[in-house]
Parts: sequence; structure tokens; C-alpha cells
Amino acid sequence: MLDLNLAQAYMKVGHFDAWLIYDFRGNNPVMWEAIGEKKSTTRRSFLLIPKKGNPKFLVHLLDRLLFSNIPYDLEVYISWPDMQNKLKDLLKGYIDIAMEYSPGAAIPVMSWVDGGTLDLVRSYGKEVRSSANIFQVATATWTKEAFDSHCRACKEVVEIKDAAFAYIKRAIRMNSSVTEYEVQEFIMQEFQKRGLETEDRPVVAVNENSGNPHYQPTAILDSPITKGDWILIDLWAKYPGDKNIFSDITWVGFVGDEVPIKYLEVFEVVKKARNLVIDSLEQAWKSGEIQQGWELDMVARTVIEDAGYGEHFVHRTGHSIGPGPSVHALGVNLDNLETHDMRGVLPGIGFSIEPGIYLQDFGVRLEIDVFIDPKKGPIVTTPIQSEVIKLV
Repeated sequence: MLDLNLAQAYMKVGHFDAWLIYDFRGNNPVMWEAIGEKKSTTRRSFLLIPKKGNPKFLVHLLDRLLFSNIPYDLEVYISWPDMQNKLKDLLKGYIDIAMEYSPGAAIPVMSWVDGGTLDLVRSYGKEVRSSANIFQVATATWTKEAFDSHCRACKEVVEIKDAAFAYIKRAIRMNSSVTEYEVQEFIMQEFQKRGLETEDRPVVAVNENSGNPHYQPTAILDSPITKGDWILIDLWAKYPGDKNIFSDITWVGFVGDEVPIKYLEVFEVVKKARNLVIDSLEQAWKSGEIQQGWELDMVARTVIEDAGYGEHFVHRTGHSIGPGPSVHALGVNLDNLETHDMRGVLPGIGFSIEPGIYLQDFGVRLEIDVFIDPKKGPIVTTPIQSEVIKLV
């Protein structure tokens, strides 16, 4: 839900005159994050948020009742010339306009306005700039209640992670068979028992399967877990409600009392990469520096490249965690691989740090969650794995 005061305060700092949120048939998630619920619209809708004063909606006559519960001024149009004229009037007096536009399509999750609509707005003599950081400040920041929900979810998710590794350990000690899918089912049952919800199923991956970042066991595609195996478990969950925040972690273990050198070497490289990102965040906070997402990705990526594993780090270092239905929220990502994320790592937002190395016979990913507290700076909200779990 939009925090109007935060949005307008940032617009003044960023020298924006207004923020124009455009949607067609529900295609722009920023619109629905801003008003707190998705509407089944059939025509074009515009929400104008000036840097001072009340927001205004411009919607089609047939969609007007959908917005009757939104406490903003509402104007309707019928024909396309009517829409264009009223949009021009709506923007009168504003020059620097923020929209869901990313120069060069650098950040796809903040690039929702089509080229024709950009042409239309620019034809009125407007300068269009990206709304990416306004959105972060206004809708992706965590409230105290959201932070508390995240911390409670973290406690539950960590306990479930421990229980899942213990489940494997018991089976191995009893010489009972246990598979990836059985452990995944165990985790899902724990989510249900504790009143948590998830998006997709957790990853339980053994040996070469852990070398596939998005591997998912199924009742048909499933591998047994036995002595001498390497195990990666990635799980995420939150309490129901779009205002609550996911906890998302990844840990690794080995079925045996002595971890082979090949696993330890890669584990240490990934651990170093993760820890240096934490260090960089803390140093930036102390110096008052606002880092960008791509810069933190390069902190981790440089460590892994220098160790000779660069081609095996095939995803971004971290993803946004925030309000909304998805574990991958719409704030800044730590990314200079899939995108060049130039958004600021701003106070009040959260994200994962999860560098990884994925080889043919095994993979290592170590994932933690971080919140940038506006007063205290970066807070790691999940436990930090420093040693490989030994399942003996």
C-alpha cells in the first residue's frame, strides 16, 4: 500500500513534479501495490501523484465503480480523444514526470509502460524519468508490523530447516530410506502446521541436483539421500497476508562426519562472497553512502570470479524481499548479471544475499535475509551458516 507522505517526500528530494502510474487491464503491478488491491479493469487507468497535494485517478466510465473505495479524486473519460485531453489537463503544470519506465529496459520489474504511452506523455512536453526509487520508498519499505512478521517467520523457517536436516539424520542413523521428495513433503507439512504460506515448493537437492539452482524434486523426479551425499535445502515462507514478509534461506549439509575437500573449498568461496557483501553494506552505512544493487552484486561476483568459478555463478546475488504476494518483491535486486540494477539500497527495504556456485556434480548456495533499518542500518535477520552441517 502506498505511503503517500514517503512518496511525496522522495519526489521533492529527487526533483520530480509528479508520479504518473499507468495501467492497462491489470498489467502494471505497481498500480496495485500502490492502492493495496488489484482491480479487474478493462480500460486504461492513470493515477497521478503530485509532489504536493492529493492524488487523482483518471479512469474509463465503465471502470469507475471499481475505484469507489479509493480515497482519491476520480475523473472519468469515455472516448480516446477525451482520455488524451483529460490526461493532458491532468499533467498541466508538471514537467518532470516519474513513470514505470527503465532506460534501456535495464530493470524489467520496473518497466511496465509501453512505448506508445511514453510517446503520448512526452508529446505534452513532459520529461519522463524512472519511478523505480519512488516506488521503493513508497511501497516496498517495511513497516514495523511487516518487520515483526518477517522476524516471526524467520524463527519458524529456521526451525523447519533444522527439523528437515534432523529428519534426514534420523533416517540415515536408522538405515531407513529417505528421498528429496519426502523431505520436501516434510517441510510443506511443517509450513501448514505452523500456519505459514509459501510460493512454490522448497528445494531439496542432492549431489548433482544441487548444481541446478531451480531444481525441484517431485513424486516422479526424485533422488534418494544416502551416506556420502551433499544436500542443499532452500525454503521460504511467511504468515498469510500481503503486508507480511517472507523469510527465505538456503543451507547446505553433508551426510558424513568428514566433509570432502572439494565441497569445503567451494563452500568457503561462497561464504566469503556472502560475508563481504555484509561488510560492504555495513561500511556504506557508516560512511553515509547509498549503494546501488549492481555494486553489491559485483562485490560477491568478484570474489567468485577471482576464485575461478565465475562461469558457475549463474544468477544475481540477491532479490528484493518486501510486502506483496511473492517472495521476489519489486524493490532493488543485487544484480549486475541478469540486469544492471541501478536502484539504491535505501533505508527501510529488505533483500536476500545468496551467492552460489553450481558445478556438474554439486552446488553451493548460502542465503540470508537483510533489512536496512532506517536508524540502525543493515540487520541480518536470519542465521548465518559458517560451517557445513554434518549429518552423522
